This record gives sequence, C-alpha cells and structure tokens, in this order.
Amino acid sequence: MNSMLSIVLMAIGSMCAASFYVPIKKIKGWSWESYWIVQGVFSWIIVPVLFAWLTVPAGSLGSIIDQSPASSKWWAVFYGALWGVGGLTFGLSMRYLGVALGQSIALGLCAAIGTLVPPLMSGQNLFADRSGLLMLAGVSISLAGIAIIGYAAGLKGKNLTEAEKKAAVKEFALKKGILIAILAGVMSACFSFGLSKGEPIRLVALNMGAKALFAKNTVIMFVTLGGFFTNFIYCIFLNIKNGTGRDYLSVSPPVLLNNLLFSAIGGTLWYFQFFFMGMGESMLPATMVAFAWSILMSMNIAFSNIWGIILNEWRGAGTKTIVVLVTGIIILVMSTFVIKL
Repeated sequence: MNSMLSIVLMAIGSMCAASFYVPIKKIKGWSWESYWIVQGVFSWIIVPVLFAWLTVPAGSLGSIIDQSPASSKWWAVFYGALWGVGGLTFGLSMRYLGVALGQSIALGLCAAIGTLVPPLMSGQNLFADRSGLLMLAGVSISLAGIAIIGYAAGLKGKNLTEAEKKAAVKEFALKKGILIAILAGVMSACFSFGLSKGEPIRLVALNMGAKALFAKNTVIMFVTLGGFFTNFIYCIFLNIKNGTGRDYLSVSPPVLLNNLLFSAIGGTLWYFQFFFMGMGESMLPATMVAFAWSILMSMNIAFSNIWGIILNEWRGAGTKTIVVLVTGIIILVMSTFVIKL
C-alpha cells in the first residue's frame, strides 16, 4: 500500500474537478440548463462508460454488467439519482456564490456526510479502533479548514460593495446561494453511498480480471447514470419553461462546435475526480478506504479556492481575508495526511 501516491492521485483528480467549470465558462449563447445537460452527457454517460470499457479486460464489460447483482446496480443508480439533485444544486451554488465559496460549502458538507455515513450504515463503530478515530480526526480537521474558508468568505462580504460582488460573480446572491449549497452538499454525498452499495460490481470486475487500480470505474458509470436522469429531467423542464430548447440549434456551426468542445472538456475533467479517486483508493489500507471520499472533497475545496483567486473572485477582499483563506486551504490539505498516521 502506498498512501502517499494515493494522495497524489486523488490530488490530480481534485485538480481536474475544481477546474471543470473553467471550460464551461467558454460556452456561448446557451442558457444554464442547456449547457449543463450537454456537459452532463459527457461527464455522466459518455466518459464513464468509455473509461470503464477501456480499463477492464477487452470485451468483458458486458459480462461484468450481466453478472453483477441486480440489487447493487439498482442501488447505485438510485443513489446516483439522489446525487443528481446535489449535482443540479451544486452547479447553481457556483452560479450564485462563485467557484470558490460555492464549492467550499457544498463539498464541505459532502465530505463529512459522504465519509462518515457509509461506514455507519454498514455497522462500523468509528470509536472502536484507531482507524475509525483517525477517520473522525481527519474529517474534523477538514471541517475546521472549511469553517475558516467560510469565515474568509464572510470577511470578503464585509469588505466588498454589492457592485464589487456582482463584478466578481455576475449573479451573486449570498442567502440563496448558501441555502442551495447546503442542499447540494447533503445530496451530493449520495454519490459516496452509491459507490458503497455498488461494491459487489467492483468485486465482479476484479474476478473477471480487472486491475484493482481501475475496477471502481465499473461502479462509477452506474452512479453517474442515475445522476444523468435527474439532471436531464430538470434541464428539459427548464428548456420548455424558459423557451430555451432552441438553444441547441440556434447558434452558428462554429459556436456549436465551440460549445460541444468545451462541454466535452469540462465533462471529462469532472469525471476524472472519480477516475483518480478509484485509483488512489485502491492503494489505501482497507481500514482507511472510506476516508478517500474526504480526501477527494477536501482537495476539491482547496483547488476550487485557488481557482477562485485566479479568476479574481477574491479581488478587493483585502490582505487579512486572503491570509485567512490560505490558512483554511492549508488546513484542508493537512487533513488529507491523517492516513499517514
């Protein structure tokens, strides 16, 4: 087991996830609901199936699906559908709060709930052994880092006028954004539940020759499938309600190609967080596998706030606020090293 390499792999995935909204910003002439579902076709359908197919023995994906327990597949899709609600509101949280603050709140709750609930659901007593206590310690440290980042966001709000907030985040709405981000965090944790319920699928993949490094990909595609259904229904509803269904054909061919390209890039970057998490998780001690979710979410928050700085979302916030923000990011990163203990 190589826990340090595990952290590095998950850091790469987190960097990709925190960056996925950057190419999305390059999409032109489409409403939110239109570009959200198009990038979702890539991130939740095409790319997960493609990588599952590429990383198992040739020709075995169909057999893995056939031989996996039906209950595991349905539970993975079910929790994926619940996670889809989190995915929807996650996008809205960044729309109203920006990349940095939106991801910090949503992913912070997601990290805590998604890390602690699956082992509790399986009957594990986290206070009974050293690994459980370390898991609790790691989540507590990450939540402390998230609280500090939230404090930095509060300082930022005091230092900026409404006009300056709108300049940094076009549709900035603090109260609405925070409520949406809380809902996003709670529901997004269902992705972790789906991965847990889909574990028998991974075991079937291993029995059919898949490498441990990539076996998780066969589970991920079922969870993302459930999430796609939820997002598809809501986005089509908005297309009809807002009259934006014509978005897909109303733009010129060059703009359409531009939008498809950046949707594909954004969707692929989003998927890579779980691709690399699956690789990193396979290198962790069995007693600390559940902590992989917290590592991924904590690093997502750290990298999203770095992007927030790059995208000038913290412009004019003041030196004190930036120092507090960086302190929170450092604490988040430190929480990921608990597994080295």
